[in-house]
Amino acid sequence: MDKKLLLQEENKTQKVKGITIVKDPQRLKMILNRLSWNILVMLSEKEMYPLEIAKKLKIHEQKVYYHVRKLAKAGAIIVVREEEKKGAIAKYYRATSPAFGIELPQKYRTVKRLSLLSMDEQVQKFFKEFIRENGTFEGKIVVGSPTPHGPFKTSARDGHYASHLTFFLGQFTVMPEEFIIKLDVDMKAEKEEKNNLILVGGPGTNLLTQELNEFLPIRFNMQPSEQGFLFGGLVSKKTSNVYTADTAGLIAKIANPWDNSKQIIVLAGNKAVGTKACVLALTNFWRKTLKGYRGEDTFAAVIQGFDLDGDGKVDSIEILE
Repeated sequence: MDKKLLLQEENKTQKVKGITIVKDPQRLKMILNRLSWNILVMLSEKEMYPLEIAKKLKIHEQKVYYHVRKLAKAGAIIVVREEEKKGAIAKYYRATSPAFGIELPQKYRTVKRLSLLSMDEQVQKFFKEFIRENGTFEGKIVVGSPTPHGPFKTSARDGHYASHLTFFLGQFTVMPEEFIIKLDVDMKAEKEEKNNLILVGGPGTNLLTQELNEFLPIRFNMQPSEQGFLFGGLVSKKTSNVYTADTAGLIAKIANPWDNSKQIIVLAGNKAVGTKACVLALTNFWRKTLKGYRGEDTFAAVIQGFDLDGDGKVDSIEILE
């Protein structure tokens, strides 16, 4: 008998248990007798010996022995231990599998990973370009280099937030064969901008976010100066609001200006803590963050992080715009 996995969805949670496939009709017949089935159900809940089963079912012990032998012959139960009771050896049995079934010789069909998981429609829309037909992630996640680089000569301190993002993506995508995490300096050197990209980090630490800034619906205020640039927070073209808090950041989705057939998602804060707030907004609070998203080509939301439990770390977010 082959053992496989049985998948079930309960309240938007996927649960799995083993299932033993019975291929021999004769074995199946041994299991499907009503009394045999009742005994098998009891032994799936806990290990028991025949006399104990007989007392529970209020039937003769020999009748139980008959059905226990059939179940053992079918491979549905096994002896797990023996114990001496009143001068005799009692054999304790248990079910060999939490489920049994039959499988007809029909070919398997390929299913998208998305269809197996209870993923919200909004999340599906937001990441649809980043997931291939077979469920594999398609794109690159770009983080800032941890060494001083760019006009600000900064060392990125927000790249590690991408690990939290990848855990989130792993719930509904299959890991690709190629390595998907890239440093911004490597991407610019290799000219790999023609991709679906997820940029983690603001223009001060991520060169691709900096290069993309002019295309964003809500932009980072970067004024030229003798020192290179002055960084002055986020400016909304729509409302003219300016967001300068360290914990503020931007989540945006736009067409890739280097290849309009691809998409770019930006998770960027005024400071590293703002980038963290954006990552949390998309991974822990995506229902709130994507509530107004309707699948349009251009999307932007200003996020602000908050420390609700007072431990000095951002743990909640609000949508400012």
